[in-house]
Amino acid sequence: MADNGTGASSSLNSTLIKPTNLECKNLYDYLKTRTHNVLEKLYNHPTICLAVYRELPELARQYVIRILFVEQPVPQAMVASWGSQAFSKEHVYVSKVLSELCVWQEANIPGGLLGWILLPTFKRNLKVALLGGGKPWSMSSALEADSKARDVSFLDAYSLERWECVLHYMVGSQQQEGISADAVRILLHAGLMRRDEEDGSPVITRQGFQFLLLDRHAQVWHFILQYLDTVEQRGLDLVECLTFLFQLSFSTLGKDYSTEGMSSGLLIFLQHLREFGLVYQRKRKAGRFYPTRLALNITSSQNKGGITADEDTHKGYVVVETNYRVYAYTDSNLQVALIGLFTELMYRFPNLVVGVITRDSIRQALRGGITADQIIGYLRQHAHSQMIQQETKNPLPPTVVDQIKLWELERNRLTYNEGVLYSQFLSQADFNVLKEYAQSSGHLIWCNKEKRTLVINKSAHDDVKKFWKRYSKGN
Repeated sequence: MADNGTGASSSLNSTLIKPTNLECKNLYDYLKTRTHNVLEKLYNHPTICLAVYRELPELARQYVIRILFVEQPVPQAMVASWGSQAFSKEHVYVSKVLSELCVWQEANIPGGLLGWILLPTFKRNLKVALLGGGKPWSMSSALEADSKARDVSFLDAYSLERWECVLHYMVGSQQQEGISADAVRILLHAGLMRRDEEDGSPVITRQGFQFLLLDRHAQVWHFILQYLDTVEQRGLDLVECLTFLFQLSFSTLGKDYSTEGMSSGLLIFLQHLREFGLVYQRKRKAGRFYPTRLALNITSSQNKGGITADEDTHKGYVVVETNYRVYAYTDSNLQVALIGLFTELMYRFPNLVVGVITRDSIRQALRGGITADQIIGYLRQHAHSQMIQQETKNPLPPTVVDQIKLWELERNRLTYNEGVLYSQFLSQADFNVLKEYAQSSGHLIWCNKEKRTLVINKSAHDDVKKFWKRYSKGN
């Protein structure tokens, strides 16, 4: 057998790597990954118990309310009998949800039966949240009247400005001043942006483009979850930060709250929320802060599910013609920057931007990790009402849709793997032995049984060569 060290490459058996999509967790998806110890600490606060209860499936909420005032385990068979057999799958699902969130736990009943009983901490504090009582919220302590009080319109404008700084930075807009280095680190940590291999500058990823298609409420929630993944690296207490976040979600818009009694870690967390636009604070040592609309009901999924990056412009504003021209009726710099991700911008007027979809513009977007389906989906989701009124289900010209997909296929039709060629085996048995070893180790790129030829991954060349020497000596 001889191997060719020139690094012959092949792509005959290579498979394309499936692109990873953005995973947007809801409150249940996030909390179920926390340990039992963390959840029990969280359930020491009535606001968190209420937020978790509010996000439970409807059937799960009924189960919790029915056993909230029962002081002994309720047989599991009895709980299952509270619903129709036609909904047995739903019962199994909600039982799993309640168990994974540690809302209830199994308990033995005399006679060998198993029952459900609510976690004592959760039960006690949910009663406080529903019936009243408990300790007053420290942040709601009395404050002197603010001489420079901020109204709701100011807070909305402030939160929008701070949050759009993050979005402008992602799309490479010129209006990206003011974003903190901390926000950039979170974008990189979340995989929404990555460092360019050539100049090291941050560029948007496939997941980042999907992130831009979410509504603002979902964007903020996903961003905060990524931030929470890094709090322990910053020396902050995850439970303390989560508790404060839940409390903020039940705050009143336009009301100021006190920072008195906050720990040093919580004050740092407050400053980070200030950078992201979730709270407004005139000065670091002002002693008061105002929650913005971004922080209200942040843990609730009721507002999620939108697909536009700007909640203030729900109407479609994009017209696509068969000559690949794109007309965007908007004065939003962010929306213009989004269009510019996959088109070549030609003209800009006060309320209209004209661009053209070209092979180069699509390939540039593909290199950044954006897929053809995402580009088509964005154009379809933001199609102008005049295009949607047509009888056809697809508001986009079929020629444009097909061409965008063809440009993607053109780019993905070949993949290259650097490898080493093994050939001139003395017998079929020798060929089979080496082939099976390379295949089982995941090093085989391509093989041809008739010509007794293998292509092995170059990085595994030394390992395969050592195996061949041991095999040859053994024989």
